This record gives sequence, C-alpha cells and structure tokens, in this order.
Amino acid sequence: MNLKHFFLLFVMLIFVLSSCSTTKNVKTTKAVSISKSDKVVANALQFKGVKYKYGGITNKGMDCSGIVFVAYKKENIQLPRVSKQMAKTGKKVGLKSAKKGDLIFFKTAKKGAGINHVGLIVSVNNGQVNFIHATTSKGVIVSSLSNPYWKKAFVKVNRIL
Repeated sequence: MNLKHFFLLFVMLIFVLSSCSTTKNVKTTKAVSISKSDKVVANALQFKGVKYKYGGITNKGMDCSGIVFVAYKKENIQLPRVSKQMAKTGKKVGLKSAKKGDLIFFKTAKKGAGINHVGLIVSVNNGQVNFIHATTSKGVIVSSLSNPYWKKAFVKVNRIL
C-alpha cells in the first residue's frame, strides 16, 4: 500500500467516524400520569356489555353496586357491597360539582324508601353527566342523566376520591 492509498483510507476512516458521532435532537415527552378516578372508570368500562346478574361481580354477570365495588377494589379502595351502604360513604357533592369517578345514586323503586341503584360517573361535559351502571334489561351500559327516567330517579352524588 502506497502513501497515497494510506492517506485516502485515513481520510475516509476519519469521515466515517466523525459522521457516527453526530447527535440528533431527541424530543422528550413528559410522562402522563393517570389519575385514580381515570383508573377506576377504566376498570368499570371493561365490563360494558356484561349481562345483569343480581349479586354479580364478574364478567359473567354484574349488578349495579357490583360494578362500582369491583372498579374501586381494583385500585385497592374498599367500598361497601350494596348501593344503600355505598351512599353512606364518601362526601356528598352537588350535581354541578360532579366529576369523573364520583358515585351517582338513584331511587328507582316505587315502593320502599331510599336509594336502591348506583352508577359511576364516567364523564361530565358541559353539564352532561354520563355514568356506567348495570340494568336488569340491558346489563352494563353507559347512560346519561339527561334521560328523563334517570333525572327523575336521581338522589345524590358522592365523592370517594
């Protein structure tokens, strides 16, 4: 190998090595933290479409308080198992202050006193409250409080988180 070839090889080697050391601008993204209420709602939404089963707490069947009970339990938050007892937990908030993750309570029975149905608020947009719950006819669904049936049966909202 003559000096000319050696020099050419040397220049090429320097070029290759210097090109490997270039830096690229790497954009960093902030880690998005997921709130407890987002997690609880996501847990409940996994049961959407499951059929109704009195006392049920699995994907084979679910009742209204069962879905709330399981959604919170997956986040290590223990609630009573039945809606009437759930209504005694947390802090009562006004409907206008309701937010995702809050519990929404209803009185749907014509006879008897008190709360007998619960849902979990999945969204509040421009005053429109949507909640997931289990109905005997349709199973686990998302409903709107603007529905006249639910609006009439509405009792209160409690905040757990």
